[in-house]
Formats: sequence, C-alpha cells, structure tokens
Amino acid sequence: MEKSTSAPAKNSPIVVGLDIGTTKICVTVGRRSAHGKIEILGIGKAESAGVTRGVVSNIQKTVQGIAQAVEEAGSQSNVDIRIVNVGIAGQHIKSLQHRGIFTRKDLNNEIQRKDIDKLIEDMFKLVMPPGEEIIHVLPQEFTVDNEPGIKDPIGMAGVRLEANFHIISGHVSAVKNILRCVSNAGLEAQELILEPLASSESVLSDEEKEAGVVLVDIGGGTTDLAIFHEGIIRHTAVIPFGGNSVTEDIREGCSVMRNQAELLKIRFGSALADENRDNEIICVPGLRGRDPKEISVKNLAYVIQARMEEIIEHVYYEIKSSGYEKKLIAGIVITGGGSQLKHLSQLVEYVTGLDSRIGYPNEHLAKNEVLPKNIYDELKSPMFATGIGLLIKGIQKAEAIQEAGSYKGVPEKQKPVEKSKKSFGLFDKLLQSGAKFIKDDIKDEDYIS
Repeated sequence: MEKSTSAPAKNSPIVVGLDIGTTKICVTVGRRSAHGKIEILGIGKAESAGVTRGVVSNIQKTVQGIAQAVEEAGSQSNVDIRIVNVGIAGQHIKSLQHRGIFTRKDLNNEIQRKDIDKLIEDMFKLVMPPGEEIIHVLPQEFTVDNEPGIKDPIGMAGVRLEANFHIISGHVSAVKNILRCVSNAGLEAQELILEPLASSESVLSDEEKEAGVVLVDIGGGTTDLAIFHEGIIRHTAVIPFGGNSVTEDIREGCSVMRNQAELLKIRFGSALADENRDNEIICVPGLRGRDPKEISVKNLAYVIQARMEEIIEHVYYEIKSSGYEKKLIAGIVITGGGSQLKHLSQLVEYVTGLDSRIGYPNEHLAKNEVLPKNIYDELKSPMFATGIGLLIKGIQKAEAIQEAGSYKGVPEKQKPVEKSKKSFGLFDKLLQSGAKFIKDDIKDEDYIS
C-alpha cells in the first residue's frame, strides 16, 4: 500500500493563523496541498492567562503565551514565523447592514474587480460611533442598473453599481491591544479576522451555507454566532458567556476548587440532567486532610444544564432577531471546545426546535504524515475550529495577493533563515537570540510574495 503524502500545491504560500482565545492561544502553520485541502505543518498551544471573555486584559501574559505557542509551532514546522492572521472576538463586536452606491465613469468596459474594491473602500469610510472602527466589510447582493439579486457582477455591463453590505465593527482599544500583543511578540498581523467567520470556513460546507445555517462556536469566554443563507453571511453576534461560565457555576454550586470544577465538567459533565442516573456519585478529594466531598452526577448536570440553556436562549434570541429563523434548512452547527459537552446537541434541538450537529474541522484537512498521529488526531477536535479557520482565511488572502501581483499592504517575504554548516559561532548566537530555522528543502517560492 502506498503512503498517502500530501504534496503542496505549486507556489502554495505558507501561512500562519493565531487564535488568541480565553482558555488557550493556538498557532497553526500550513499551506494548501495539491488536492486543495489544508496541510498542517505545525501547531503550537499555550495557556491564555491574559484574555478575559475574548478581550486582552493583560498584555504581558498574552505576549508570553503568543511567544510560547509561536516557538512550539515554529520548531515543529521548521518555519520562521513572522506574519500571522489574527482572530478577534469579544462582547464589543457589533454588526450592521448598509447599502452602498457607486457610479462608474468607464462605461465602455464591463464591471471589474476594481469597481467592487472601490465600493468596499467607500464602506470603510463610514462614520462610526466614537471609539469604534470597522473590521470587516462583507458584500451581500449587488444591484446593477436597478437589476437586483446579483451575486457576482464582474463582467456585466452597467453604470450604477449598488450593494448591500454586512459591516462588522469593534472597539478601537480592543483592536489596538490585540495588535500591540502581536507586535510585542515580534510578529506582524497581516489581517484581523472575526473568529465566527474563521470557524465557519473550517466546519461549514457550501451546501449548508446555501441552505441556511447557524454556526455557534462555544469558546471559553464567549459564544460566537454567524448566520448564513443563500451562501451569504446575514448576521453575526458575540455572546459574553462560554465554557468558563459553566466551570464557575460548578465551582460555586458544588463548592469545589476551580481546577476540580473544570475536570468535573470535562469528565462527567452533561447538558441534560434527565440522561443521568440518580445513584451515580463522584468523590472529590478534600483540601489538606479534610474529608472527600461527594457530588451527584445528576446534580452536576442540573448546574450545567441551567447555564447551557441560558447560552442557547441567547443564541435563539439572535436567530429570531436576525429574521432568518424560518429559513434555516441546515439548522445549527455547534463547534468550539464547549461543543464537546455530552448531550448538548439534544439540548440545542429541544430549546430551539432546529436540527443540530457538532462541527469538526477535519473535512478540510489533508492526510498528514509530517505531524505525529496524536497531534493530527487532536487537530480534528472542535477546539481547533477557529485556529484552522484562520489558516484557511489566511491562505485565501495570500493566494489573492499572489494572483493580483504586488498590491498595497503586502507583507515582506517570510524569508528562510540560511543554515551554514561551518559557522557554528553565528549559529549558536542566533539560537540564543531565539531565532528559528527553516529546512533547506523549503524553497523561497513557498512563502508569501
């Protein structure tokens, strides 16, 4: 039997995704394989001590976490990580709908990409409330000379180009803090990407987006939501509750330490109390010679169910306020670390009345023999949906830059660091300064140009 190695696509750029989450900081390094899948070259994880509910609260601790994750991913993939695609989330994220109009001067030629870019540029000039800035401008349907409902107007003839836009904004201070953490870690942010948009890239199929689907990404500090219909994003929201809220409830409700509460949630937690037997008891060690504490599995599930119902009610409110409640044929896709809770899918169906499934990011991953099997299997967990999604978005952006040639805002090459067999003194000095090295077999053309 032949080995299933995934060769990289020709000139495929190596791209890095950086997910600064509430519970973990995750760095993913990868490129597109010859079959169009994503080949993961390396992954790095670190505890996230400086992020609260998706927002940076301690820059120094966040920088340390980023540096640790970058170090791990860089040594595993043999890539000198300098440019990253960063995820952003948090309660401060807002979305609004806006309509833009552009009258073309060049009437002889058909509508081109630059006309759409001009329309998008104009949207970035919208006057926002003080302290807010625009993160994403996402075109929905276009109208060409009063002909509505056009998804792709490139190549059409027309004078007046209009479009509906989904505009996502965030707090200036939150955005600046993320960028400051990235730059303090010695990195450059190529793009800020809204985390639910990234997660949707890794766990949703095009058919689901066309049919109408809600993506619910339950992270540690926040629950991110994105609604798609007819292949277009219609609504986004960030709910300030997540897996950590459940852990805190267990800590208070069962009177245990925080680390014990987290273990109880992971090992014995269930989102439906009635699915557990009355006579199942967990014995938790006591503090410093005190007697062990006995906790009923059913009572633990009641505590978890109460908080999960609250989170799902928030999600359902967002679905109803979006106006797409009756158009979601594909129902709800749950992902993120919090989606691994037992019986969660049943609870979501019970509260919302919509079909639901757990979203795994393995659909887009190429078979990989570079990474150890345990790491590759771990990547298929919903916990890494955002990290892999950021990588996919970054690869799409890098490929667009390559197609367009030189283009404003293009980062410098991620150049390989030369290895010399003779100059051991220089080699040792570079090692001490924390430099990373690139395999000789990775060519210059593999990098973003």
